[in-house]
Amino acid sequence: MIPGSVAAILVAVAAITVMTTIHHIDEGHVGVYYRGGALLSTIAHPGYHMMIPGLTSVKSVQVTLQTDEARNVACGTSGGVMIYFDRIEVVNILSPDSVFAIVKNYTVDYDRVLIFNKVHHEVNQFCSSHTLQEVYIDLFDQIDENLKKALQEDLTVMAPGLYVQAVRVTKPKIPEAIRHNYEMVEAEKTKLLVASQHQKVVEKEAETERKKAVIEAEKQAQVASIVHQQTIAEKETSRKISQIEDESNLARIKARADAEFYQAQKQAEANKMLLTSEFLEMKRIEAVTTNNKIYYGPNIPSFFFSGTKTVETN
Repeated sequence: MIPGSVAAILVAVAAITVMTTIHHIDEGHVGVYYRGGALLSTIAHPGYHMMIPGLTSVKSVQVTLQTDEARNVACGTSGGVMIYFDRIEVVNILSPDSVFAIVKNYTVDYDRVLIFNKVHHEVNQFCSSHTLQEVYIDLFDQIDENLKKALQEDLTVMAPGLYVQAVRVTKPKIPEAIRHNYEMVEAEKTKLLVASQHQKVVEKEAETERKKAVIEAEKQAQVASIVHQQTIAEKETSRKISQIEDESNLARIKARADAEFYQAQKQAEANKMLLTSEFLEMKRIEAVTTNNKIYYGPNIPSFFFSGTKTVETN
């Protein structure tokens, strides 16, 4: 029969063995195993797993998006000025299917070889071929994209399955004296920009006033044109009314003249019809009768008029 103390020791050893045998892998990671320093081909997925304690060891490898930060990255410009990038962030992801090959070639610290060292190299390459003005001002907005492109090109060849999603680069630290000069330049640029904007505002206001004046002048010209056309229309209407009245009066006069002419014509025709020998004889007799005077008494005038001749009597 096993003594109680020995049994307790055996239980403790068994518990320790179980604890060191069972392990777990967190979600978003996979496990790789080493035995005697050699990488095994077994890949453990999230959950509980068992291994031989003392002979096998396990390491966790992240296979979700992760951000590697390279800090205080130094680089020298083509002009010999040393500058420092305080932080360069590389967002990357490792495919689970590529874990074994990449860990085998570059260990579980693959990001130090494939990302950190590569970031330092590419940044130095970029700085050495550009001036401080280009790195700090002119081309700064292109550094992150160029760095991402360079990293991915190398990873596609050296470590297929490791992808760079994004690169973020902070503004580099430059010597204080140079930074002060840049601040002064920026201040002057700001003043120039303010002055330029003010000038544009003044020009815009002047242009607005000019357009308003042109619009007002055009409005007045249009109003004057409308008034002028209205006046012409009124005069034309008056002229037409006067012409109509004149034509009406002329028509009335013509009608009256035609009526009088017709009446005279008819009268003449009537008179012509009356000029017969009998009618003329009757008129002569009426005239003689009308012009003769009859005298009564003992004293008869010694002369009398007969037409235009004076006749004496004894």
